[in-house]
Amino acid sequence: MKTFWNYNGGLSTISEWQPNCWIQVTCPTEEDQLYLENEFNIPDYFMPDISDTDERARYEYDDGWMLIILRIPYVKEIRSRTPYTTVPLGIIHKRDVTITVCYYETNMMIDFVSFQQKRGEGFTDYVDMTFRLFLSSAVWYLKRLKQINGLIEKAKRNLDREVNNESLIGLSRLQDSLTYFITSIRGNETLLSKLKFKLQIDELDADLIEDVNIEMSQARETTNIYSNILESTMDTYSSIINNNMNTVMRTLTSVSILMMFPTLIASLFGMNLVNGMESNKYGFVIAMVISVAVSGLFWWIFRHKRLI
Repeated sequence: MKTFWNYNGGLSTISEWQPNCWIQVTCPTEEDQLYLENEFNIPDYFMPDISDTDERARYEYDDGWMLIILRIPYVKEIRSRTPYTTVPLGIIHKRDVTITVCYYETNMMIDFVSFQQKRGEGFTDYVDMTFRLFLSSAVWYLKRLKQINGLIEKAKRNLDREVNNESLIGLSRLQDSLTYFITSIRGNETLLSKLKFKLQIDELDADLIEDVNIEMSQARETTNIYSNILESTMDTYSSIINNNMNTVMRTLTSVSILMMFPTLIASLFGMNLVNGMESNKYGFVIAMVISVAVSGLFWWIFRHKRLI
């Protein structure tokens, strides 16, 4: 789906392309791709690069066209091993043509359009729009990180009541999401530092870039903090599980030893040898008393040694 936006003095939709307008393409169909390639003659490999979910944050020039790939946060609607991940957002520009392409419908882009409409100021040029997209991505990373932190705290409360596989698997999946986040944020920061010297920026752009740097640094530090907390939490619960397992094994071993003594005594008296108990009418009672006494003695020793 493609939308044409006039961003001069505000953000409003227009019916067809005009010079210096913004073409927003979301979840492009084959028809949309053909339109961009035939109408504007963008390089044919731009779209496949943007569609690659593993494409890193970068920029490149080709025949006057500039491609900027920014990694933005994305939440998968269906159950997934990594509910929070990142996807590429492509920014394509040449003279009076500015196009953004994303193969996923994200809350970030919906919010970006809504916020710019409320601002009512539009963009000064494509450079201003590019850095505002950087700023929006940093803000949305922080929003998603707050949600992840909430899920971590919920899983920890569940584990405090009962250590179960479901909560541990959930924490492991959130750890994967944080790994994607920190990798993408670092890539965006590196890309931003390069674009500062490649794009024609003015004083307003410089102020905007400073804001972007602050938000990205905060997002990176927050991701590192949550990742360290989650790693520490996983190690703690792993130690708890191992400790519980050791306690169970120690208890089972002690019980096995206690059960061994009655078996040993019964085996000794039950041997087909002369032991003085063959004709004793209290032989069975004596064997039982000895078994109970020996087992009780070792039970007391185990309790004293805290083995049970």
